[in-house]
Amino acid sequence: MELFQVGTDPWGQEVFIRLSWGVLTLAFWAGVAFILFHAVYAVVWKPKVAMESGGASTGAEAGVPEKIVRHTGAARMFHWVMAASMLTLLATGFLPILGLEFAWLSIHWIAGLILILSILYHIVHASFFLDFWSIWILPRDLKEAVQRTRRQLGQAVEVGKHGKYPLDHKLYHLSVSIFGLIVAATGLLVMMRIDNPIVPQNLTLFTEANWGLVYVLHDFSGVLFVTLTITHIYFAIRPEKLWITKSMFFGWVSRGDYLSHHDPKKWVVTRDGSDK
Repeated sequence: MELFQVGTDPWGQEVFIRLSWGVLTLAFWAGVAFILFHAVYAVVWKPKVAMESGGASTGAEAGVPEKIVRHTGAARMFHWVMAASMLTLLATGFLPILGLEFAWLSIHWIAGLILILSILYHIVHASFFLDFWSIWILPRDLKEAVQRTRRQLGQAVEVGKHGKYPLDHKLYHLSVSIFGLIVAATGLLVMMRIDNPIVPQNLTLFTEANWGLVYVLHDFSGVLFVTLTITHIYFAIRPEKLWITKSMFFGWVSRGDYLSHHDPKKWVVTRDGSDK
């Protein structure tokens, strides 16, 4: 399978045109394969692994309220606006390729602008109004990853409970952050090649070869979001993860779920249930 579609510029040089759409099929089935692998793993292998140990002490548990705020209203609003814009972008970007014909272009760039605005909003909100570092990978996360891997391999390793976000959440957030910024930046550049009232047209900003690279980066990031979206929805509907999914609707988790899955020393909350 070819990864790129190539053509020639006016001088006869070979240049990239876009990503090969066979990669879209690969991304879809990669997401499906991951779901099947994880489902088998969860049934066959994971029950053999010892439950998490360590974590909260009696002193740390004292004073924990019945409801703990996991996502503020502003954070939930960002999540659902971003989700709606991303699903719209995926539908308008890839359904025409699969043969569904409709006037997709205007819907696509409008959804793209909404996504960009939501990202900018989130950067400001997370930087100044939330615990910025709670979602980023820190050295202690890498140490915990090694411990968990050793435990998965059958070694008797004690692994404590994690903070507000486990490592897999942080890895997903990092992937979405990197490729979300790439798809947003390249999307703005691509808008220079279409007629729209927001971004002025500039067909001569890049050479044909460089425009090809812009398209490849945009396409690759978009295709990757197919896999990321499939896996995200899968984990959101798994029974053992529904308590997290509910918090994205209602904003809070129960005291029992908080103490079962989190270390109060790593995710410190106040008596009113908010982050310290």
